[in-house]
Amino acid sequence: MPKLLAGDNPQIPKGYGNEPVQAYIEAIPGWKQDVARRLDELIVRAVPDVRKAVKYNSPLYGIEDESWFLSLHCYDRYIKVAFFRGTSLRPVPPVESKTAETRYFHLQEGESLDETLFAAWVEQASRLPGERM
Repeated sequence: MPKLLAGDNPQIPKGYGNEPVQAYIEAIPGWKQDVARRLDELIVRAVPDVRKAVKYNSPLYGIEDESWFLSLHCYDRYIKVAFFRGTSLRPVPPVESKTAETRYFHLQEGESLDETLFAAWVEQASRLPGERM
């Protein structure tokens, strides 16, 4: 079992493709695992040709190699979804970032996910220039 960092964030070795992302999701304890699994499913449904990787102990999703439009990260009380060009999404995701274009969406335990809105954000984000990481 991978080591859990702060916020129950799994420490997964850097890797490309679906396998490291699924290893990350499987290593998340408790309610966050189900939420992360559902987010991953919705991302793949919205963008069937999405590329995946784990870098910086976070799953990344993109269209082109080394260019990412979204990431997930576990914290103590929520899962943070980062949209790297979030200020260009409509409606704009609710949580501001220190980075000018990035916007966040947080999911807490027991909170319902507006899957239609999330899928719309993912689809919009996939058409914008990705973040090189």
